[in-house]
Amino acid sequence: MYLAAIFQGRTNNNTKESGKNDMLKALYSTVLPLTLAITNVTGFTMHMQEKTTTLQDQKQVGVTIYNENLALIRDLRQVSMEQGINRLVWREVSTRIRPQTVLLRTPGQSSESRLLEQNFDFDLLTPEKLLESYLGRTVNVIYTNPVTGKETIEAATVLSTLGGVILKFTDRIETGTTGRITFPDIPDHLHDRPTLSLVLENTSPGKRELELSYLTSGLSWQADYVAKLNADDSRIDLSGLITLANHSGIAYPDAHLQLVAGNINQVSFEQPQTRKMMAMVADAAEYQESKQESLFEYHLYTMPASATLAENQTKQITLMTAADIPVNKEFLLRGIEAHYFSRYTGDDNKLRPDVFIQFENKGKELDKPLPGGTVHVYKNDSQGNAQFLGEDRIKHTAKNELVRVKLGKAFDITATRTQTDFQQLDTPSQHFTETAHKIEIHNTRQEAVTIRVQEPIPGDWIVISESFPHTKPAANLAEWQIIIPDNEKIVLSYRVRIKH
Repeated sequence: MYLAAIFQGRTNNNTKESGKNDMLKALYSTVLPLTLAITNVTGFTMHMQEKTTTLQDQKQVGVTIYNENLALIRDLRQVSMEQGINRLVWREVSTRIRPQTVLLRTPGQSSESRLLEQNFDFDLLTPEKLLESYLGRTVNVIYTNPVTGKETIEAATVLSTLGGVILKFTDRIETGTTGRITFPDIPDHLHDRPTLSLVLENTSPGKRELELSYLTSGLSWQADYVAKLNADDSRIDLSGLITLANHSGIAYPDAHLQLVAGNINQVSFEQPQTRKMMAMVADAAEYQESKQESLFEYHLYTMPASATLAENQTKQITLMTAADIPVNKEFLLRGIEAHYFSRYTGDDNKLRPDVFIQFENKGKELDKPLPGGTVHVYKNDSQGNAQFLGEDRIKHTAKNELVRVKLGKAFDITATRTQTDFQQLDTPSQHFTETAHKIEIHNTRQEAVTIRVQEPIPGDWIVISESFPHTKPAANLAEWQIIIPDNEKIVLSYRVRIKH
């Protein structure tokens, strides 16, 4: 109507405006039908009946969980659809869904459905939201006589809900009413849980298998290993457990579980409150089970059986077991670079070397990469009771790589360090430093031990003199392997010249 009035006014102007009138005629003839078409489609989709799909329609659910509080959900359901436009409410989606990652597919079928619109509504059903949705509408207020208990009902219009409710009755306006407010129904846009709604167009009626895939936070996993050391500290039995945590807001019954080990790059973003996206339904291959395998630059682990992840639950599943794995025990005493920059006084008393156990990830029982996690180490005491020795985090470890687990510090091996000399040996063209050190190591154990001493030395350096031969495993590292007999003390002394 507004466009028609403008057009009529323009045609009454003089002939100089005839060119503009022709343009307006063309615009009017184009825009008005388009406006009517949009109005008809929008009105139709707004008033169409909603179809709701719940877990009762679910045929299969797959959950792939990554290390970084991220999971991919694949929810396959069978839904009855009408020909034409359908509004589908997809219940039981994660409350921490990333709406922009949603993908709707028809696995193994031709594309008889087309996705027109999708909305993720965080507008949850609460007393406040319900009251807000009735602004300008009529509700009933029930008053109870405190003496007789008789109830009376009055109709009222909701005028405002800001800072409290304001109601207009036929003869008065009330704020903060003492009665109970009742509502005739619940508006369609309010749901008791976050809900994904889809508008689809179908070429024919019938049942459709639809798979909804999306990324969500709130799901995570980590690996935990339990290692039991034998009597002479030469071998371990190792078992691996996967600890799954579900804080995504919903449960995943009988889920096909897969885990990805590796560092997935993610883009930081703000979680949207409402999101609309346009997409086409894509064909997909059939859902198939897979075993442990390489996946791009990561490793994929498939759990041997389906499992239910309840909401707010932590679950443990066995990953692997291996027995009688050869291990080496190592004592490491490591210095710091600061010892080589200047003079320092006094002794560093009662230094204690770190204790490690290490083993290679290979053999018929260790036949897969180990995902990063925490290794907890135990050993039986003389009475056969398991005692905790220590724990350490390991990184993702490929097959045939070395696994090193730090347990703590040795109790019966102590060391002291002393700087015995420090000199500046400057020349007109170069700057040198010479520094000498003495490290006394005392082994009070009833057996000989091998100590690995590592000293990180900065700059271009050379060892001028030493009491034990060193190796140079890295450009800034000197290392000594020293055997100390039982109840013996040794002294490692060395002088280093450093060119700066």
